[in-house]
Amino acid sequence: MGKVFIALFFWVIPYAVMAQTPVPATDTLKAGKDTTVAERDLIDVFRSAFNIKPRKVSAIEKKKFYFSFLPISSSDGRSGGRALFTSTTAGFYLGDQATTNLSSIVFTPYFNLRGRYGLPIRSSIWLKDNQWNIVGDTRVLVYPQYTWGLGGNMHERDKFLVNYNYVRFYQTVFKRIKPYFYVGLGYNSDYYTDIESNGKDNLHSFTGYKYGTTAGENTFSSGATLNLLYDTRKNSIDPLPGVYANVSYRFNTGLLGSNTDWQSLYVDLRKYISLTSAGPKNVLAFWTYYWTSLTPGTPYLNLPSLGWEPYQRSGRGFKQNRYRGERLAYFETEYRRDITRNGLFGFVLFANVNSVTEPKTYRFVYWHPAGGTGLRFKFNKKSGTNISLDYGKSKNYSAIYLNLGETF
Repeated sequence: MGKVFIALFFWVIPYAVMAQTPVPATDTLKAGKDTTVAERDLIDVFRSAFNIKPRKVSAIEKKKFYFSFLPISSSDGRSGGRALFTSTTAGFYLGDQATTNLSSIVFTPYFNLRGRYGLPIRSSIWLKDNQWNIVGDTRVLVYPQYTWGLGGNMHERDKFLVNYNYVRFYQTVFKRIKPYFYVGLGYNSDYYTDIESNGKDNLHSFTGYKYGTTAGENTFSSGATLNLLYDTRKNSIDPLPGVYANVSYRFNTGLLGSNTDWQSLYVDLRKYISLTSAGPKNVLAFWTYYWTSLTPGTPYLNLPSLGWEPYQRSGRGFKQNRYRGERLAYFETEYRRDITRNGLFGFVLFANVNSVTEPKTYRFVYWHPAGGTGLRFKFNKKSGTNISLDYGKSKNYSAIYLNLGETF
C-alpha cells in the first residue's frame, strides 16, 4: 500500500500540471459548495508549492475542456497480478454549461505481467442543450483469463484458463424526448478470436456449454440495440445527487453477420442521495443491475459475468469473471464523504453482493458479498475528477483498485 501512495505522489502531481498548461484557465482557487472554504485539488497544491500563477483571462473567456492523466504501476484488481497502465480522462462542454452536461472520453491502455493488454476507449458525448447523447465503447484486447464455469457454487481452485483476443465496437445514439428522458438506437458487435485453452481439457468439456466453447473457434456477435435512458446527473465523472436508469435490449442476427441469433437485456439503475444541503460531500450512492440472456445461442464469453457489464466496474473484492451465468443480479451501495472541507481528500465505504443463476434450474441460489473502503484525492475539481484508491475483499480474495473517477 505504501508503494502505491509514493508512486501516486511522484507520478500524479507533475502530470496534473502538465496536462493543464496547454489550455488557458482561470484561477482554480474558487469557492465550492461550502462558500466559507475555498475548494482545492492537486493542481492547486502543485501551484502553491511551486508558486505558479495561472494566466489571467478576460471575464467572458470560459474554459470548456478539462484533462486528467494518470500513469501508474499497481496491483491489477481484476486479475490479481501486477499491471502497468495509464488512465486519461477528458471532460468538455459542447454547449452552454448551464444547459449542457459534461461530455467525457476515457482512454485506459494497460499491460499486465501475465500477457494481458488492452486499448479500451469509452465516451459519452452530450450535444448542445442535451438534445443528443452519443455513447461509445471500443476495445481491443488480448485477454487470457480464468473462468469458473457456470453458476455460483464453483470452488476457487476449480478454474480454467482461456486465451482469446477480443474486439468490441458499441455505439448508441440517444435523442431527448423530454427533459432527462431519452430513446436510443445502437449497434453492438463482439468479435472473439483464437479462443483456446491451456492443458489437455477444453472449454466445452469444462463448462458443459456448447455455444462459443470450441477450441480455436472464432465467434462474432452483431446486433442492433434499443435503449431507454433517464439521467438527471449533471456530471457522470463525479455523479452529483440524482438518478440514472438505462434499459438496453440487444438483438443479434445473422442478417448483420452474427454467427448465432441471440438476444439479451441489461437494466442498470443508480441513485445518489446527498445527506447534507451544503458543505463537504456527504453522499449515499446505490447501484443495481440485472443482466440476462433471453434466448439460447449466446456465446459463452457473451454470457452475463461479474465485472463484464458495460462499464466494467462491478465486483470490487472479486476477480473479474469469477461468476458467470445466463442471468446475473448485482447490488452495491457506497458512502462518500469528504475528509477535508475543501474537498481535496475524501473516503468511501462500500458493500456489494452478486448472484448468477444455476445452469439447470435457472434460479438464483448462491449470493456472494464483498466490501471495502477507499480514499479519494481531488485531481481536477473543474471536471470533478477524483483519483480513486480502493481496497475490496470477499471470502477468498482481496485487491486494490486504482481509477480516475468514481466506480459508479
